[in-house]
Amino acid sequence: DVSYGEGFEAVRNKLIIAMLYHTGMRRAELIGLRDTDVREGEIKVTGKRNKQRLIPYGEELSQMIAGYRQARVVNGSLSKVCSLDKRSPHVLRHTFASAMLNNGATLNSVKELLGHHSLASTEVYTHITFEELKQSYNQAFPKRKS
Repeated sequence: DVSYGEGFEAVRNKLIIAMLYHTGMRRAELIGLRDTDVREGEIKVTGKRNKQRLIPYGEELSQMIAGYRQARVVNGSLSKVCSLDKRSPHVLRHTFASAMLNNGATLNSVKELLGHHSLASTEVYTHITFEELKQSYNQAFPKRKS
């Protein structure tokens, strides 16, 4: 049981190891795979001297391939709409929660929408920027009349 971490790279790296283990293909064959070579239950591999063969695979690898494809699509799509260094579905989850809270949703509502068990898990989304803090201070702090 090895931890690959989180995010797209972790999903990809875990799939690389699983594909080599579940199929017995060569490293060069794996590198040469195209999306169209991977079909449901079988992979078309081009080996040495351009010899092609079909390798069957099971449900476990099928689920990992589907997870990778989903992560790849999300990662690629996020790069088109987001300039952040860190892009992931979790960044969108965080943005969703922050937007809800910034627009008046209660912490308990956001907790339920995110499926958190406790409010403590949701409180990490209650961060505010320094500019928002300054604006709030200037609006709410009583000013002395001169």
